[in-house]
Amino acid sequence: MLFTRSNIFMACALASSLAVTACSNSNNDEQKQSTLTASTPATGEASNLSERNAQQRLIKTLQQHFKKANINAKVLEIKPTEVPNLYWVNLEGMSSVYATADGQYIIQGDVLRLGDTKVHNVSENLQAASNKKLLAQLKTEDLLVYPAKGKTQHVVYVFTDSSCPYCHKLHEQMSEINAKGIEVRYIAWPRGEQFMPTMESIWCSADRQAAFAQAITGATLPTANCKNPVRAQYQLGLNMGVNGTPAIYDVNGVYLGGYLSAQELTERLNN
Repeated sequence: MLFTRSNIFMACALASSLAVTACSNSNNDEQKQSTLTASTPATGEASNLSERNAQQRLIKTLQQHFKKANINAKVLEIKPTEVPNLYWVNLEGMSSVYATADGQYIIQGDVLRLGDTKVHNVSENLQAASNKKLLAQLKTEDLLVYPAKGKTQHVVYVFTDSSCPYCHKLHEQMSEINAKGIEVRYIAWPRGEQFMPTMESIWCSADRQAAFAQAITGATLPTANCKNPVRAQYQLGLNMGVNGTPAIYDVNGVYLGGYLSAQELTERLNN
């Protein structure tokens, strides 16, 4: 089933204290630590080779564990984090996770560094780089686009669901957002199988904007009768770690937040 995730995650790291600004799914540090263990050479070619070998061993170990547990997960990419012996793991078809260097434990959720004026997500830059590649593959004609008024200053991608109250709240500010030079590109992300038909109907409509406006009022739309990208876009959201709507990203793949006012969105983009 599309909306069933593999039950592979052992624990969450630290819980975020951010306010809830998204509808749930119904079903930057530049320097990253490159050492694996205290025995890894600190510099030079030997260090790089040692790390590559260690990463390959970790990938092999994780795949073996997944297979043994009947988990259908493929490791696409693995990178060290600033946390000693903790790796960021990009998986095909599901959200990224963290893994310990020995491959014995995986962690779902955010690992946050404390000590500064703001908490820092240690995988933010790693995840953003992956997200940027995925977003760049999207075709504009497969999205629901609200162009900026005047010169385009920013472009944002928003995973949305017509049944989500916070998506409604964001959509109410569309004119103001566009007036600030922000182009909004909606990506379909129905929060449950029951919401799939409506989102498919919107994407099959000759006028998607009008259909979306109707759907958020609760109006019934004609049954979808076209080939559409809704399910593929839902899967894209899973790959990027989306777990609720709205989920807003900039063109660099950086997660900006859930619901944001037009002013808050502008400030985050400018900063």
